[in-house]
Amino acid sequence: MKNIFITLISFMALQSTAQEVLSPETLWKLGRVTALGISTDGKTIVYKVATPSVADNKSTTKFYTIPVTDGTPTEVADTKEIMTDKNVSPDGLYILSSQEVKTENVLGKDIHSDLSKSDAQVYNGLDYRHWDTWNNGTHNHVFYALNKGTKARPIDIMPNEPYDSPQKPFGGDEDYIWSPDSKSIIYVCKKKAGTDYAVSTNTDLYEYNLETKTTKNLTENNPGYDMNPVFSPTGNLTWLQMKRDGYEADKNDLIVRFKGIDMNLTANWDGSVDNFLWSVDGKKVYFTAAVDGAKHLFEVNFPGLTRIAVTVRQITSGDFDVNDLVGFSGDNIIVTRTDMNHASEIYSYNFKKKTWLQLTKTNDETYAKLALPKYERRYVTTTDGKKMLVWVILPPNFDKTKKYPTLLYCQGGPQSPLTQTYSFRWNFSLMASQGYVIVAPNRRGMYGHGQAWNEQISKDWGGQVMDDYLSAIDDVAKESYVDKTRLGAVGASYGGYSVFYLAGIHNNRFKTFISHCGVFNLESMYGTTEEVFFNNWDHGGAYWEKDNADAQKAYTKFNPIKMVDKWNTPILIIQGGKDYRVPIGQGQEAFQAAQLRGIKSRFMLFPEENHWVLKPQNALVWQREFYKWLKETL
Repeated sequence: MKNIFITLISFMALQSTAQEVLSPETLWKLGRVTALGISTDGKTIVYKVATPSVADNKSTTKFYTIPVTDGTPTEVADTKEIMTDKNVSPDGLYILSSQEVKTENVLGKDIHSDLSKSDAQVYNGLDYRHWDTWNNGTHNHVFYALNKGTKARPIDIMPNEPYDSPQKPFGGDEDYIWSPDSKSIIYVCKKKAGTDYAVSTNTDLYEYNLETKTTKNLTENNPGYDMNPVFSPTGNLTWLQMKRDGYEADKNDLIVRFKGIDMNLTANWDGSVDNFLWSVDGKKVYFTAAVDGAKHLFEVNFPGLTRIAVTVRQITSGDFDVNDLVGFSGDNIIVTRTDMNHASEIYSYNFKKKTWLQLTKTNDETYAKLALPKYERRYVTTTDGKKMLVWVILPPNFDKTKKYPTLLYCQGGPQSPLTQTYSFRWNFSLMASQGYVIVAPNRRGMYGHGQAWNEQISKDWGGQVMDDYLSAIDDVAKESYVDKTRLGAVGASYGGYSVFYLAGIHNNRFKTFISHCGVFNLESMYGTTEEVFFNNWDHGGAYWEKDNADAQKAYTKFNPIKMVDKWNTPILIIQGGKDYRVPIGQGQEAFQAAQLRGIKSRFMLFPEENHWVLKPQNALVWQREFYKWLKETL
């Protein structure tokens, strides 16, 4: 009897533990896994785990290895002796690196040497600031040096050029590689400066010859993005390419240069490539891409110049995202995976057995204590008769007999996938765990539903996509478990724009709004944002082009500031002080309008954050204020 009693108490304790739900504090304790590659001997996977510390307001990073066949992780102090360094030339003689180089005088003290205390900045063109940094006259350059046994000064392959490689702000050493014969360096660069830089997406692949010290443009005939150069196992240069200049969300195709001919392996496939990895034998390329609300693994054969047809085939399926492609081990490919309830972990997929094996379990212990939300697929008919995927995320321990406050989630981009991702800010699992039903539509502008679906949103920001949002929330609101008197709309960037726009057209559907770094005034946005090409493409041009029908429609009909007179709903406005993509004035203008109209509103400013919120303590402030606002207003 005593044993039975102890067993019952233990069971009840486990049940109690399982009823915990995800909190902002728990979210910011999770380890963030990044796969680095497979060891030189092919036996282990090398990865790192970054763990945030709220107390220290930073993250600590540790490195690990784990057997490719599964096993116990081993912490390692250094990965240099474990992995092949891609930056070392194939012949072992040289090593690549990058560093900032002063190429322009834009600071007052540099222009006028006798005025050393000046903090003036002088610019003759745009690109005077980018993302979250002002241009101080320095640019990223690629260098090479002898690998060992010398103190010779590294050689700059772009001397005196006012251009960046790696690309700012997000480029890394994926932007430069060695040729297989070690005689040249291939690098990515947009060789435009000032205003020309701000209105173009035309990056190219350049080849620098070590012997002649000369550079040639390998992709000068393509006006759009050329990125991610890689050589196949058989020595064929491969890269990702977008064709149209100024269109950052164009179809991303996989290009192979074979015997002087550029072969587009994905030209006839209606999707957009995310990242890719050659098979060991060089006969196939594996890549990831969004498809129907998830991101999956695909393969495409490489036939060379034979008459064999190029065929794209989807390899994996399910409600999860396949993200990074790490490498191969026998019949397995090593990848990272996420879903809406789980942060990134490393998995192995067996091609023959079609089975998955989770290798790292960094956060499993934490998740085991939580009652997690449930997510469902729902297909809604839009106003123009299309079928739209809508993710519906239900709170933990969901009870369909109860009524729940419900949030319409508006995705940013505007062209971006809404898949089984795991965000540390806009986290659906966290939102649902606070007792909200989440409605997340794959509205126009989402990758994974064909290029036409993705492109439709350009020059139509306030058109069909707004009907898509309303179709989604109206359809889900028919469910008995949705409290139709407690609906909210939330989003960031274009999602923040969506919130501002919906505030003027929602016809009292919503009881509260939250907009993070949202576009509020398209005219002042055009006058202060740094990547002008984006606005030129998505709005059709500049606001002063009176004969441009697309532009005039955007800056009048689709401009949220024009509908402030219809605002009547509480709104929380969040803004990053160093967000130069959607500058601070957007949030200020929106808050000032709401306040002067007497609408309950709040302005949350993060002076040192950019378009995102990256510091742990700021992130927790963001989460706490987010849910505090919802409790107050919903």
